[in-house]
Amino acid sequence: MSKDNKLNTKKPKFSPYWIYGIIIVIFLGIQVLSGGMGSTTGSPTTQDKFFEYFENGDIEKVVIINRIQARVYLTPEAITKAEHKNTVKPQLLPMSGKAPNYQFQLGDLQNFEDKIDEIKAENVDLPTVLDYKIEENLWGDFLLTLLPFVLIIGVWIFIMRRMSSGGGGGAGGQIFNIGKSKAKLFDQNTEVKTSFKDVAGLEGAKEEVQEIVDFLKNPEKYTSLGGKIPKGALLIGPPGTGKTLLAKAVAGEAKVPFFSLSGSDFVEMFVGVGASRVRDLFKQAKEKSPAIIFIDEIDAIGRARGKANFSGSNDERENTLNQLLTEMDGFGTNTNVIVLAATNRADVLDKALMRAGRFDRQIFVDLPDVRERKEIFEVHLKPLKKAKDLNTDFLSKQTPGFSGADIANVCNEAALIAARKGKKSVEKQDFLDAVDRIVGGLEKKNKIITPEEKKAVAFHEAGHATISWLLEHAAPLIKVTIVPRGRSLGAAWYLPEERLIVRPEQMLDEMCAALGGRAAEKVIFNKISTGALSDLEKVTKQARAMVTIYGLSDKVGNLTYYDSSGQNEYGFTKPYSERTAELIDKEISDIIEEQYQRAIKILEENKDKLTLLAEELLVKEVIFKDNLEEIFGKSPFIKHDEDITEEE
Repeated sequence: MSKDNKLNTKKPKFSPYWIYGIIIVIFLGIQVLSGGMGSTTGSPTTQDKFFEYFENGDIEKVVIINRIQARVYLTPEAITKAEHKNTVKPQLLPMSGKAPNYQFQLGDLQNFEDKIDEIKAENVDLPTVLDYKIEENLWGDFLLTLLPFVLIIGVWIFIMRRMSSGGGGGAGGQIFNIGKSKAKLFDQNTEVKTSFKDVAGLEGAKEEVQEIVDFLKNPEKYTSLGGKIPKGALLIGPPGTGKTLLAKAVAGEAKVPFFSLSGSDFVEMFVGVGASRVRDLFKQAKEKSPAIIFIDEIDAIGRARGKANFSGSNDERENTLNQLLTEMDGFGTNTNVIVLAATNRADVLDKALMRAGRFDRQIFVDLPDVRERKEIFEVHLKPLKKAKDLNTDFLSKQTPGFSGADIANVCNEAALIAARKGKKSVEKQDFLDAVDRIVGGLEKKNKIITPEEKKAVAFHEAGHATISWLLEHAAPLIKVTIVPRGRSLGAAWYLPEERLIVRPEQMLDEMCAALGGRAAEKVIFNKISTGALSDLEKVTKQARAMVTIYGLSDKVGNLTYYDSSGQNEYGFTKPYSERTAELIDKEISDIIEEQYQRAIKILEENKDKLTLLAEELLVKEVIFKDNLEEIFGKSPFIKHDEDITEEE
């Protein structure tokens, strides 16, 4: 027999509802048998007809039922008459007795009896006997009495079954299993399509995670040498770098049970629920070991204890964390349960959670470099109908500082832009437009700008372009536009160098280029405006970082007030005196002012070229690197074999 036939011949599963149906049928049967079988109802008639039959001597007996109904029995002679032949009913049961021939409802019983007496007085020979009977339907009364209780019990059972059913569906869906784990289980029976092939880049992180998966598949390979697998691995990195994707790949690759949940799944309004869920989670994992537990956004419960806990509101979270610490450290060496966790806020995690024996490995998932961005693009370009001449190297260079999630967004946005334009495939320009859209925002060509404002924006952006082109360490400009985007009136794209370390002269040149917009307004109009807000915010942060974090100020010295542990955010005092605070503020102001004066000097020396660039920008609205080369000549600082763009 084929597999399909086997499936089709399966017997239906037994259901408790069958029992309920059988009981209802039995009750209905008893009701019918007890109430109707013994006395089948007669043909309906009226009182006038009855009195006519009575006067004719056709009535043998009249039975008054419960003082409201009359059942009429005819004499044997009357039954033979033609008008009464249809009133004879067949007996359903042999023991049921004679059935009435007629029946009708009484109005006033006293009037009926008086009428009977009156007719009998006139016809003394009439044999009619008037009888009275009280009928009670015991089963019917019993069922009516029982019905409210049956309904109440049925509703109660229904509510209890719904409330105690698994999962988190519906409000109150976990009243009775609220302390149970809400982890979603992936095992060999669950189809998880993500694998390590779908994770581009992240070679170091993949290698460490693959080793964990390999241990769960072949533990003897490691234990034979006396090694112990790490009990936990913590994935740390900026948002969108692929931490959760890496965990999905582990779920797809590991042929062992994989429990996935978020840190917020432990949080509940009831006291003790978080700790109970932790216990239940590890209990399930140990029963199915070897297994993997993945806790996404673990900082929801793993935050350092005792910080800013003045009201006691964090006690429940701390109890949950304490239970997690106990469960992780309480593993036996052969339980083969590994905990993976992900967070982008490792600095706020409790130190006890980070120690060896709990999260033994901390895997850093950083932003991808050029080579890794190319691999990520190749993954996300597979489902797109792209142009044949599309160069992934070019795309990877277009997106410095982009995370994996950003690149996925670029590919999707490029496809939408191409579809909006009615193209048959996604081309290079669509990707450039997508980068502009994501970084700078949507173009607002219909935004009303006065000619004076437009001229100010043009000189502002031309000031950025001029200084970035003339300074060695500033990121040279590739494209600039005065078409409003997002909340900005103008936008500029630069050629940043991806550096691992930054020197003071590089930071100062970038600050000078950022201040070039305000400096151009000062040089040309001898006025300044609020348009430099984002530039001022950027340079202030850079200057403060130079002085207080990186120790790049001669006056403050080789000091840093940066705390990587995150302890200072809960403190009430600054880690320096008021006198040092004044020195820091003055040094930050001096650095910014020095670069501002430097920008003014450069622009005054190149005022004619600045004016030409601004006028061309007013005409074309968008200019590129070629337009700058026509005005300033080739820059000796640009590597002309690269073509990377990004907006400042």
